[in-house]
Amino acid sequence: MRILIIEDESPAANRLIKLLKPHFPEAEIYGNLDTITSTVNWLETYPHPDLIFCDIQLADGNSFEIFKNVHLSTPVIFTTAYDQYAIQAFQVNAVDYILKPIDPDDLERAIAKFKSQQLKSGIDLGMIKDLLEPKQQTFKSRFLVKYGEKIQSIPVEQISFFFSEERVTFLQTHEGKKYVIDQTLEQTEQQLDPKIFFRINRKYLCSLDSVNEIFTYSNSRLKITLQHCDDKDILISREKVQEFKSWLDQ
Repeated sequence: MRILIIEDESPAANRLIKLLKPHFPEAEIYGNLDTITSTVNWLETYPHPDLIFCDIQLADGNSFEIFKNVHLSTPVIFTTAYDQYAIQAFQVNAVDYILKPIDPDDLERAIAKFKSQQLKSGIDLGMIKDLLEPKQQTFKSRFLVKYGEKIQSIPVEQISFFFSEERVTFLQTHEGKKYVIDQTLEQTEQQLDPKIFFRINRKYLCSLDSVNEIFTYSNSRLKITLQHCDDKDILISREKVQEFKSWLDQ
């Protein structure tokens, strides 16, 4: 289950995510996207989600512009402080229309309506095929980043490493450019091919090409340097040393 949040107010998005987790404990929640431009870009880059929660007034205009630019069959639950858009909302796959501030009971009813519609849609032959065929894990190939007013998609091949600093996750390219990404290092690790990226410690997740030098260190640990990284004291714990060596030697 993949859920996309389109909302230009971070506190509202964070509250919505908190309310959603008990209803969809296994779901992957993406966002929040706060503009028409970033949303269109995301939808054109990644597979479409199973459900969208969408505010109507975004930072750069009315969210109905998104549906004019991208063909979507994904169900949408609109969340807004305005009631005058209800008719327009139900013309673009709307499951429900919730007024802000979101009441948990209203949200629960909207989710129940969505689940009911999914059940009524009948047998999904594609899903049955997926269950019968052996699954092949797929990994993320690009990361969407924002700098200033611009949106850019960075291929994984151009990424040197990821790191966390003061609860913010950064992506750094082989050219030494650094960008903020809207997810944790733990979430990022799960999306990457473990043959190419390795979680060195709590702070760093590096690509194979980013490793410059490796040194032996005290207590059977290792110390490494990374391409375009000013941190010269990156340590690999004793417990991870053998796993790291196996990764290098694959």
